[in-house]
Amino acid sequence: MEFNNEFSINSNSEEATIKIGNVIGENISIGDIVLLIGDLGAGKTKLTQGIINGLGCSDFVRSPTFVLITEYIADFPIYHMDLYRLDTSESIDRLFLDEYLYGDGVCVIEWADKGDEFFPHDSLMIKIENISETARKLNFNFNRKSFKDLVEKLKGAL
Repeated sequence: MEFNNEFSINSNSEEATIKIGNVIGENISIGDIVLLIGDLGAGKTKLTQGIINGLGCSDFVRSPTFVLITEYIADFPIYHMDLYRLDTSESIDRLFLDEYLYGDGVCVIEWADKGDEFFPHDSLMIKIENISETARKLNFNFNRKSFKDLVEKLKGAL
């Protein structure tokens, strides 16, 4: 997937990662897809916690590694997916992701690099890099103008 716009921001704690996610959640809407990429322990689920809270859902978020898809409810459905255990494009294809990706909610997908070919070109991709035990660098890649607006909000909030 190719992207025209890039932005990076650092997080120095789990709390800061959740706050970044909160700003993301407050500035995305129905139909948006957030793709998360990073090593084990990078903070994908912490970022997701913030996103889901920012969308108006106060449920505790945990990684859906074993169930693959967890649905949360705000004013609309939020689909939290984890592709970690899936090894082939056939196994991803069997999830029938289109029903979620083009449905009536927001999708947040961990380990999205396992299914690049399945996701729309206008998704928001966030790659999380470990800098130290607590510090992370979040690299945003996107094509849509609405995500440029999100980046401006992130710059102003942090």
